[in-house]
Amino acid sequence: MAGKTKKIMIQGIWKDNPVFRQILGICSALAVTNLMLNSLVMGLGLIFVTAFSELTVSLIRKWTPKHIRMMVQTLIISAYVIIVDIFLKAYYPSISTALGPYVGLIITNCIIMGRCESFAQNNPPHLAFLDGVASGTGYLLVLLVISFFRELLGFGTLFGISVLGEAWVSWTLMIMPPGAFFMLGILIWVTKNMISEKPAKGGAKS
Repeated sequence: MAGKTKKIMIQGIWKDNPVFRQILGICSALAVTNLMLNSLVMGLGLIFVTAFSELTVSLIRKWTPKHIRMMVQTLIISAYVIIVDIFLKAYYPSISTALGPYVGLIITNCIIMGRCESFAQNNPPHLAFLDGVASGTGYLLVLLVISFFRELLGFGTLFGISVLGEAWVSWTLMIMPPGAFFMLGILIWVTKNMISEKPAKGGAKS
């Protein structure tokens, strides 16, 4: 069991990361990564929604008719997204305003639907929940890495706290949409080289 748990976590966070390996959830990854606080909240929200959506889908998978399972999954996901949205509006209105429509758009995030369909539909609840946590964590880490450089270079701050001082000349490009594209592209390039497949021993030589 410990071995399977470890494998699921490694797959979700690194080897099969939803952003830099599967290229999913790109829209929100680009939209909210100008500040680390926004990225943190969005990532935690996605972890919550993905984990509990997978858990719920797994619990009812044996009683869900195949021809409506996608609609059922969408309904489940939207219910948890509404919980996140209401929570932010009630307790963190400023963050809710800063994130704007992107919290609601978690419903359309391909990461959640993909994990519900490919993993939760075929595995027991506890593993499905763990897979949701792992995939969400992988997404969160990518957002934090991108927002770290964008906020640091663009504003000279981290989590709103000045780090580089007033003498720092902000890189305007980093807080604009192209900065997000550049950082995501660099991250995908770096991780692709780090996880590049090694040829199997004894394989055919060219």
